[in-house]
Amino acid sequence: MPGSGGRRTAAGVRRLVARLRAWLRTRKPASLRTTFALAFAAGAAAVTVLVGFLSYDAAARLVRVDEKSVFSGVVGDLRTQVQERPFGPRDYLTADPDHDGPRDELTRPTRVGVQVLGADGRIVDPGHPVLPVGSAERTIAGYGGAGRYAEREATVGDDEYHVATVALGGGRGAVQVAQKFSGTEDLLAELQQRTALLAAVVIACSGAAGWWLARRITGRLVRLTSVAESVAEDGRLDVPVPVAGRDEVARLGRAFDDMLGRLASSVEDQQRLVQDAGHELRTPLTSLRTNISLLRRFEDLPPEAREELLADLAGEARELSDLVNELVGLAAGRRDDDPLADVRLADVAEKAAASARRRTGRDITVHTVRPAEVEGRPDALHRALTNLLENAAKFDAGGTEPIEVHVTGTRIEVLDRGPGLAASDLTRVFDRFYRAPAARGLPGSGLGLAIVREIAAAHGGHAFAAHRAGGGAVLGFTVGRGPGHDPAGAR
Repeated sequence: MPGSGGRRTAAGVRRLVARLRAWLRTRKPASLRTTFALAFAAGAAAVTVLVGFLSYDAAARLVRVDEKSVFSGVVGDLRTQVQERPFGPRDYLTADPDHDGPRDELTRPTRVGVQVLGADGRIVDPGHPVLPVGSAERTIAGYGGAGRYAEREATVGDDEYHVATVALGGGRGAVQVAQKFSGTEDLLAELQQRTALLAAVVIACSGAAGWWLARRITGRLVRLTSVAESVAEDGRLDVPVPVAGRDEVARLGRAFDDMLGRLASSVEDQQRLVQDAGHELRTPLTSLRTNISLLRRFEDLPPEAREELLADLAGEARELSDLVNELVGLAAGRRDDDPLADVRLADVAEKAAASARRRTGRDITVHTVRPAEVEGRPDALHRALTNLLENAAKFDAGGTEPIEVHVTGTRIEVLDRGPGLAASDLTRVFDRFYRAPAARGLPGSGLGLAIVREIAAAHGGHAFAAHRAGGGAVLGFTVGRGPGHDPAGAR
């Protein structure tokens, strides 16, 4: 039947799509590469099947319409012949030696079969193949009016035919013309098979291309995954990270490499902090053990030695407590529980100066020039400035001039008239546990200025040290931009 091939193709496409959906629901791809390849192949398959189906359907329609048009033209020509001239059955016989009869006019341009019927409907000249003759055909053969016709579809053997029977008129018989449309359907079936084969080849090639493309896309992701698994397995942070290109995968690689670098730096800082802390803790602990051993002979000591021992114990305990507090504060990192707020640096300077006056008894003056308001952590900034003031008071213990605090914009300076700093100390004074030669006999943990540097860096600034004109030192720090700047981002 016409259109049956298209319906079979549509049904096949629906079954293929249903099976593909069922397979995708039940199967989970093992990797991202497989997912990409399957998605690429599925998209190509859908497009190929759709284009193949539409192409086949259009071609089948055109072929069938063309065949029907040709056959209708043959029937029309035959009717015109018998209406214009009183032809008889003999005029349509195959034995025409000149091949210029009315039958030749029908068969020459087309491939149609012709069979001639007599007045009683019997076959006078059989066609190839012999066409079936029924009551309708016999009625047409005996009909008096020329040109009347009847059409039907007939099965001859394994083939299907369009058959038209046209009356010659005057009861002289009829002429049957037949067109084999099963051949057209066979041709379309072969076209359908070739289209399906081509679609399968295209899908296979698409799957291979998808696999190759997915491999190129995910290759760097696989290498990054291997690096991450290696880091998770052995804990090494110095592994090389593959970084190539400018796409999202390259950005991920650079971010991963930067993350590993920061982690390695953090681990290194922690290890150095532990080592330095262990070294610094040995001195007060050794002194405490020595003094504790002396306590066993406490009753044998003279009163002056007893007082000196107790004072020494109290001082060592206080120094050890300060050191532990500084270590805890430093190990807590740059983040603080202190919330972000808009901070006026002039207010921070005044509060820190008042606090340092009470602790040290020194005269401290504050000078401000266009003091800025920044977004930061008030307690952390107060602590940083307090550390600077206490450091200045410690090194200028016998000084008579006031300690000065200068706030200029986002820059805070503490100026003293102490012994100053050697040139080699200017770049190291903010290092953890660093003690200048002149300060090794003074109390302190060596962490106060390191904390200043950490706080300044957390606020997008930096710490600095310089010589003061006329003697003394200038130590201070800067902070980042104004409100809207997250100091945590400086990390």
